Amino acid sequence: MPRIKLILSDIDDTIMPCGAARVSDRTRAAFHTAREAGIVVGPASGRGFAQISPFFSGDTACFSTCIATNGLEVYHGGARIAAQYLPREALEQTLDVLNDIPRAGLICFDGARPLLVAGERVDLAERMPGYAEACDVVGALPDWPIIKANAFMAGDALTTEEFCSRLNNAVSALDFDIPLPGYLNIMPAGWNKGSAVTYLCDRLGIGLNEVVVFGDAGNDLTMFDAVENAVAVANATPEAAAAARWHIGACADDAVAQIIEQVAAGEWPFVR
Repeated sequence: MPRIKLILSDIDDTIMPCGAARVSDRTRAAFHTAREAGIVVGPASGRGFAQISPFFSGDTACFSTCIATNGLEVYHGGARIAAQYLPREALEQTLDVLNDIPRAGLICFDGARPLLVAGERVDLAERMPGYAEACDVVGALPDWPIIKANAFMAGDALTTEEFCSRLNNAVSALDFDIPLPGYLNIMPAGWNKGSAVTYLCDRLGIGLNEVVVFGDAGNDLTMFDAVENAVAVANATPEAAAAARWHIGACADDAVAQIIEQVAAGEWPFVR
């Protein structure tokens, strides 16, 4: 049994069910249990760091180590130790492509505040209703450096794959992936959750074989590729489930919390 020194988990649909405003008390308690056992633990999310605190009810110990913005922000000990900004010219190229796609658009973030750069609020609402309700319509890229942006469109899983492929082919300086239908993460080419996990392990002196990661969707695939002990929840997409080495129960049943409790107790809970 490997000695686990680092545990990272996606948030949405992995430890926080769809529609929930925060993770469960059991999940927060499990994070604390892992820390008390000497294990570094935190989220690895597509959400920006400024958005994460409410999901853990403001319990900073749960996200003092954190991979945020799909890997573009890395935190440890409550301090940001890495940041990757999106190239402005590449975002402008992305907008040119989106202008030719019906009901497509782009949002970026000022901290936790979403800004609607292109597209219509009603189309964003089909994908991310909370962002649609809260966003400010700005109609252009802001003039400050952007670390978090997302593309969206009206469509199902198949059209989302085509949407993602079109953008990846058109904008070489950026990578796009799919956390949910009709919605894409945007990263500088070559940087993602997997890159961030590797970077964090290097900084902490932890081997990739000493890490467990949990996820459910397409934006977790690079993290699954980087880490031997990649774990998919039962509600994961087929692609994420196929990429994972281990499989556990559903997000709604606090399956990740249960596994963290067992790992913190020195048990090895995974079986093929």
